Amino acid sequence: MKIHLNKPGSKKEIHRVKIDKFDTWNMDVTLAYIIVPMLKQLKEVKHGAPFVDNEDVSDELRASDEDLHTYSKNGETDEHYFDRWNYVMDEMIFAFQSKLDEQFFSDDIINYDAYSDRINNGFKLFGKYYNGLWD
Repeated sequence: MKIHLNKPGSKKEIHRVKIDKFDTWNMDVTLAYIIVPMLKQLKEVKHGAPFVDNEDVSDELRASDEDLHTYSKNGETDEHYFDRWNYVMDEMIFAFQSKLDEQFFSDDIINYDAYSDRINNGFKLFGKYYNGLWD
């Protein structure tokens, strides 16, 4: 796979993606090679965060009903607003990184069901928050 995109602000728009037949053999892994470094970079350089639903984070990161009311009224955030987005990004990174790790294909995982559930949750969050993957 080869991807060519011009630099931002470039006058000439050129977008080329070459997909080889072998790229679709394990497309989930091929995409993980692209998505993992992009998610890690976005997490490091992000300037904002989308709203994250309470149901998608651990109890200690959840917003109170009062905080949720404040968001809708005047756009303020609570102390865990950006932590929730970091949590979601970490879960997405874990899921895609797991596709690249040899452990994913190993029988050595002690609690495979919990491991698999976490991976599937990361992929679900990727789909749910896809429009929030911006800087």
